[in-house]
Amino acid sequence: MLRTSCASGSQMKCIEYVRLDEVDPAGLATLLNRKKIREHLIDHRLFTVDTVKQWVRKKLEEGALPGCTVRAILADHQLAGWCGLQLAENKYEIAIVIDESHWGLGVRIFHDVMGWARDLGHEEVLIHLLHTRPEYRFLRKIAKNVYKSEILGNEFTTYELAVRKDA
Repeated sequence: MLRTSCASGSQMKCIEYVRLDEVDPAGLATLLNRKKIREHLIDHRLFTVDTVKQWVRKKLEEGALPGCTVRAILADHQLAGWCGLQLAENKYEIAIVIDESHWGLGVRIFHDVMGWARDLGHEEVLIHLLHTRPEYRFLRKIAKNVYKSEILGNEFTTYELAVRKDA
């Protein structure tokens, strides 16, 4: 369910979803500490290899909960980010964090994660985007509801999405 491959000869990048503990912690720390990534996340201290290892353990625990999964994203075998379905305040949310050099893959990754939500039997998922992010018209267009929310003292735009069973 969670690994994607490409047809041979395809011009599209191959995307692979692997467990977070299958990627180099130093590479993950470098990615998570990039300025462009940090400006769209809740403020937190810079990661070290040790704190990334702790974060990975926590994410693996979250990903093991029923209805959840968390994966690292490899694009053509290069670490591009992480994504998943997480349980937050008794609702499932999609998280997608990708390096700016791979932003063009965001919609494709979104559709893959929505497929996981369908496969896991979800009827609805949320996406919380920090106030620093622009509005995504394609999300607004497909959302059942869009509203402002506050999480850990930060303002978010929350998109409530129906999970299509026929997609």
